[in-house]
Amino acid sequence: MSLLDRIVIDPDVVHGRPAIRGTRMRVADVLSLLASGATTAEILQDYPYLTADDIAACLGYAGTQSNHTVLIAS
Repeated sequence: MSLLDRIVIDPDVVHGRPAIRGTRMRVADVLSLLASGATTAEILQDYPYLTADDIAACLGYAGTQSNHTVLIAS
């Protein structure tokens, strides 16, 4: 299983926002925690249903989303 397979988009879960498979934890929530200075260990302690691979998957997902082609219409 690829790390990105841990991220799902389901209209019935958190309104279709990217989330960690099997949870209602949004990718954006994990990224916000990391941006606020939380460590992986702190996040795993506060959210015991997550794994280190889930957090890595969120970072990988963010990376793929930020690396897209920009088209300039003329």
